[in-house]
Amino acid sequence: MEERARSCLLRSRERLELDIKASYLMDHMISDGVLTNDEEQRVNSKATRKEQAADLLDILLRKDNRAYISFYNALIRESYGDLASLLHNDLPLLSLEGERSFADGVSPSVQMILSEGGVPQRPVVFVSRPTLLNLIRDKLHRLRDTAGWVTVFGMAGSGKSVIAAEAVRDTALIKECFPDGVHWLSIGQGERADLLVRMQSLCFRLEQVQSSDISQRPPSSVEEAKERLRFFMLRRFPRSLLILDDVWDTSALRSFDVQCRVLMTTRNRSLTDSVSGKKFEVPVENGLNEEKGLEILALYVNGKPQKLPEQARSIVSECKGSPLVVSLIGALLREFPDRWGYYLRQLQKKQFKRIRKSSSYDYDALDQAMDASLQVLEQEHRDLYRDLSIMQKDVKVPAKVLSVLWGLELEEVEDVLQEFVNKSLLFRDCNQRPYLYYLHDLQLDFLAEQNRDRMTELHGKMVRQYKQFYDISAPSAGDKECLYWYHFLPYHMAKAGLSKELYSLMFSLDWVKDKAQVMGSAHLINDFVEYGDMLDKENSEVRLQFQEFLSLNGHHLEQRPFPDVVQLALSQPTHTEVYRQALMQAQQRASRGQLYLDWVNKNSMDSLSRLVMHPHQGSIYHACFSKDGSKIASCGASKTLRVFKTISGEKLMELQAHDDDVLCCAFSPDDRYIATCSSDRKVKLWNVEQATLIREFDVEHDEQINQCQFTNTGRRVLLATCSNDKITNTKLWNPNKKSSKNTMFGHMEPVNHCCFSPNDAYLATSSSDGFLKLFEVSSANEWKSIDVNSFFQESDDEIKVIVKCSTWSADGSRIICAARNAVFVFDVATSDMLLEMRTSRLSTVQYCHACPNSNLLAVALSHYTVELWNFETSKKTAECSGHLSWVHCVQFSPDGSLLLSSSDDQTIRLWETDRVHTSSAAALKRDSDVLFSQNDITVVAADSRNRLQVRKGSDASVFFESDKLPSRIRCTCISRSAPHVAIGTEDGSVQVLEVPSGNPLGMLSGHTRTVHHCQFTDDGQTLITSSEDATIRVWKWRTGECLVLEGHKEPVRKFHLLNSSSTSPHILSWSFDGTVKVWDTNSGHKLRDLTCHKGAVLSCDVSSDGQLFVSTSADTTAKVWSSISWEMAFLLKGHKDCVRSCRFSWDSKRLATGDDNGEIRLWSMIDGALLKICSRDNKDSMDSFHGGWVTDLHFSPDNRVLVSTGGYIKWWSVDTGEALQTFYTMGANLKKMHVSSDFSTFVTIDSIGILYMLRKVEGGRA
Repeated sequence: MEERARSCLLRSRERLELDIKASYLMDHMISDGVLTNDEEQRVNSKATRKEQAADLLDILLRKDNRAYISFYNALIRESYGDLASLLHNDLPLLSLEGERSFADGVSPSVQMILSEGGVPQRPVVFVSRPTLLNLIRDKLHRLRDTAGWVTVFGMAGSGKSVIAAEAVRDTALIKECFPDGVHWLSIGQGERADLLVRMQSLCFRLEQVQSSDISQRPPSSVEEAKERLRFFMLRRFPRSLLILDDVWDTSALRSFDVQCRVLMTTRNRSLTDSVSGKKFEVPVENGLNEEKGLEILALYVNGKPQKLPEQARSIVSECKGSPLVVSLIGALLREFPDRWGYYLRQLQKKQFKRIRKSSSYDYDALDQAMDASLQVLEQEHRDLYRDLSIMQKDVKVPAKVLSVLWGLELEEVEDVLQEFVNKSLLFRDCNQRPYLYYLHDLQLDFLAEQNRDRMTELHGKMVRQYKQFYDISAPSAGDKECLYWYHFLPYHMAKAGLSKELYSLMFSLDWVKDKAQVMGSAHLINDFVEYGDMLDKENSEVRLQFQEFLSLNGHHLEQRPFPDVVQLALSQPTHTEVYRQALMQAQQRASRGQLYLDWVNKNSMDSLSRLVMHPHQGSIYHACFSKDGSKIASCGASKTLRVFKTISGEKLMELQAHDDDVLCCAFSPDDRYIATCSSDRKVKLWNVEQATLIREFDVEHDEQINQCQFTNTGRRVLLATCSNDKITNTKLWNPNKKSSKNTMFGHMEPVNHCCFSPNDAYLATSSSDGFLKLFEVSSANEWKSIDVNSFFQESDDEIKVIVKCSTWSADGSRIICAARNAVFVFDVATSDMLLEMRTSRLSTVQYCHACPNSNLLAVALSHYTVELWNFETSKKTAECSGHLSWVHCVQFSPDGSLLLSSSDDQTIRLWETDRVHTSSAAALKRDSDVLFSQNDITVVAADSRNRLQVRKGSDASVFFESDKLPSRIRCTCISRSAPHVAIGTEDGSVQVLEVPSGNPLGMLSGHTRTVHHCQFTDDGQTLITSSEDATIRVWKWRTGECLVLEGHKEPVRKFHLLNSSSTSPHILSWSFDGTVKVWDTNSGHKLRDLTCHKGAVLSCDVSSDGQLFVSTSADTTAKVWSSISWEMAFLLKGHKDCVRSCRFSWDSKRLATGDDNGEIRLWSMIDGALLKICSRDNKDSMDSFHGGWVTDLHFSPDNRVLVSTGGYIKWWSVDTGEALQTFYTMGANLKKMHVSSDFSTFVTIDSIGILYMLRKVEGGRA
């Protein structure tokens, strides 16, 4: 240290020891690097403040010039201006090297400007916020040539002062814009006398800069000080910057309105309205992220972020990103390094008074800093602000919600909110209209703590005000504020303890409908779970009923246009409250002319999935549980990754993950990260909580990557990937590095799947080369190789055996793999096959997964089902039906209680393992016939065990069940005149049975291939059949006499009986050969032979007056023909896909046609003109207007309503073409609809074998 500087310290020592508080100054000196933490502890160990000051001076005297300058700047920063003036004249000069070190790159001259102007040094711990810094500097550059104001505003503890000081620590900015100096003045919340003292200090500093020999009398009033400052700023320092820190009110600010350049920090952004000049604003809103927060704590305790105690991350989270709170905690931990748990508990308990300063912040504790902001409000506004205690964290609220809460006009509320925003007591999101308002988490915590004893009352006020405002009608779905009410009204009711109001609300189908339409079903399910304890006190059964209804219909409630909730609810069991309310509403609406259908036999359904989700547009290739089972991740053809709650399906995260199909996703062992792999050959790692990309690994695979899997434990985390590469197809990655760790060589064909053993010692790989291989993870060497191809002895050598996937038993002793339609279990130690499980020969296994705590194995199949097998006994225990397309993936939850499956049908289904543990009853096949007689219904169909079933009555009870037939039943029909049933089989045979006795009445042989259709004539004496062998046979079935109608060249799938009641009916038949033929059933003569289409004829119909018939074809056209001239009357074009179905109206004036795109068209039979297109605005989840092909159509007797079948059932207004109602079946791909003559009852069977008897709901009261 220079001698004159040392002498100055010695001369001033007595005065300094009396006045300074060493702890306030040392933070700045440590930040400058001139004081060590050990020296700080030595000073703090002294008993009295005077002893601490003396010890600090002793240390300074042994240091260099940098220490003197740092001490001088600390005095200015802590408002010891009079003491700083004692040292000013003897400030030493630094060497160039020393200046650079001290100023962190700021030039020596600029550093001197900042030091003389009292700009505080960086705090002990500083973390840069470059975006905010650049924004402030940009605004300051605009003051280069003109006077004006830059306002940096934000809530208490947001770091305004630190960021303002850092902004001017820029050489180019100072030299270009403010070469005359920078002067810092802390204003605070003091009295006018305090303001005068601060202005006198500033005047003194300016005089010192001008001349150290001349000193004027200090100004005696604020007004005099203002004029003196005006003189200095306009005449002596015109290009200087005045920094006013922590300004609270306009009276103080006006004292500095002297036409100079001002940078101001404040909590009240509106203060500059009272002064003149250009004005710029910079909000300080964003807090510190977790990484920055941990960095600060680590710097305080002299450690590394990754080595901080486990409580560190939670402390940063509880600090809500506030730089002030993180710094306060860090400073406390520096003094008490063993109190991590203690300070975390204080934060969690909102014990703000316990979080006291150890630095020179203006308030002794955090609660005082927060409360100071409230004291500037009028009492009335303070009361309104108190009501905000009930706001939810991270929730933005429109002004109209607060208008309801406060009972004030909207404009008045907006004025109050503007004041709160101006004072940084509230934040406003201006990116949306209307504006949304929200509190910082720290403000909300403080308010909640302050009003802890009144929270129940305040929540009750919110509910009362809502009920008063929305007494007549619920919030409109078009209003922003409706989102708030639908989201948080149950929350307010629960917090207010208003249990009866909560029951009434949530056990209401109207509330379910309104909220689901606005927010989707997942939020509703969350409500029933979250408030389940309170609701169960009223009626736990009803709560479960509503929850199950939402879980099973959630994917429908995501569709637009929004489905009719009442119609969906009519499918619930009849004993439920959901059904009771739905029936009551349906009857009321039916009396007003609306159409509703009651599923009268629905109580026979079982083995339903627990939750159905529709997370993606496109096939879902993979889905997996998080390690704790609380979340599910999914990916697929949409190129996105989605994460949602297991319990409700509520979306937690969705992001565009890759440029091509995402084929797999996997959670890391700690659930913090998800890995994805894609057809784009890339592997990526994502942060789950922040929904951000952590790492994109090097592209080392040359083909699509089929699978990615993490190790099971966190001891040594690795990621495995496998691809379609020929050689380098399996790799291991360290998630922290971009390049792979190891490549596993062995397979010479694509590897479809890989998985780690439970102890992570081995990796199993399944390949298209027909082998299952096990690799040692530690060495990456091949350990075992199993030739799965050898277990298919009967296979054709030209057809390769592809091993699709593998899974390990829970104890790791067995490895299970899938190939073709088989699953094999091998002993890991010996490689011996222990057992084999064969599924249906018509299906292939797509995926398999072993339960982590039992012997259950889940198998995903190409024929749309999931099967559960016991791999100890090789017995199938359950079949889970419900998917409408190929199932790509299955996985058990970590505890084995749940099973998920994902499919090409764009859904994920969640199954309760115990609930589907036993096999369900045999399902019916879709080829059926129905007889409506008076009030009775008879249904005849084959079942999944190839037995004939006859069911009767509205409950569809089994009336007759045959023995299992040797050949597959392909068609059935029932006689209208006697209790006889006919069966056509795959081997070409036909049987006639009497029911319910089951006595065989006739066995008819003649067809050489599958019988596709059979029908009795009205008198029941004749049976007509058509076959894959291209013939039609007319049987006198009692005698076996047969007439063969030959002429078609392709299979005859169906025919129509013309004038069937006559003694000589004719047959209209059509075939894939493009022809339509008319036959005489008595003679067998071919009466007409028309080549109607170039493509296959898919359906025909005849008008009720017999004048016209229509043919539809795979060539996308329909043709209407005259039955008199046999000439084509109309060529109907417009369909863009195969026209699969058609039907004339009963008055023969209209024709309906349906195609494979789900589109239905209505045509005039007067001139062939298109009348209407019956279709929804957008395609559904199956990329169709009708959930699939339109397979059947029927008009009502009055020709005003049309019913259609496809993926579901729809009823249409013939006049408008608008949908009147939709009934969603459990399965899809409906083949036909049977309709009663009065159009009141509808019967069909879906693809998973569920029988539906639907009856129109009549008007009236329940």
